[in-house]
Amino acid sequence: MPRIVAHRSGVLTAGIDLSADPKKTGVATLEWTDDGAIVTGIEVGRHTDADLADLIEAVDKTGIDCPLGWPIAFVDYLIAHRAGGHDLVVPPTRHPLTNRATDLHLRQSVRLQPLSVSADRIGAAAMRCAAILSGLTRKGIEIDRTGRVGPVVEVYPAAALKVWGLPHQGYKGREPANARRRAELVQLIGGVLPWLQLGVYADLCIETDDALDAVLCAAIAGLARRGETDEIPTEHLEAAAVEGWIALPVRR
Repeated sequence: MPRIVAHRSGVLTAGIDLSADPKKTGVATLEWTDDGAIVTGIEVGRHTDADLADLIEAVDKTGIDCPLGWPIAFVDYLIAHRAGGHDLVVPPTRHPLTNRATDLHLRQSVRLQPLSVSADRIGAAAMRCAAILSGLTRKGIEIDRTGRVGPVVEVYPAAALKVWGLPHQGYKGREPANARRRAELVQLIGGVLPWLQLGVYADLCIETDDALDAVLCAAIAGLARRGETDEIPTEHLEAAAVEGWIALPVRR
């Protein structure tokens, strides 16, 4: 495994900006104290699936920017189709097939629409994520897709940025305008989130959005571990356990 977790003396969280392409996958670690968190490592494009599984095992909590499951209605739809389609029930709209409970909740609460794991290209990343987590379960590590307990939590950096009142659009990409947006965002993070110290890795966060998002994933994981993310509404707990749930920082 890459050397990203070599430094460890306190609580350590990791962030994985997961892509279907390992070369586009960003990984970061944060070390936490009572005063906040400091970035202890960032790497992009260096982790295999086995490396990511080892990382999840090595730290206290990992935030993954990727759906941890698929809509229940979508899975039921596929199962009925595989069985011949005789019991296939077509819903009046495609929303139950393309949106998880957490997607609809996030759209209502922060006015953002996550990509559909069943209808958009992010599904390829979710397949990779499912395989990584499956390997952990075979080792006896229980994965709670709600993120309330266990080693992983699903996160969405853009939504967290919006909750924090920070720019959440226009910072992804390789164009000069995107880099300028990231530079502005990194500067703003220092003022709005004084507990999050980028340290010597600030330049790398400006260089690539994969690095910046990985840091944000690790930060949200730490907040989730501290109980500083929104509670899952009771009516969505059952769905969240199957579909996954996006953890949002508590609004201050």
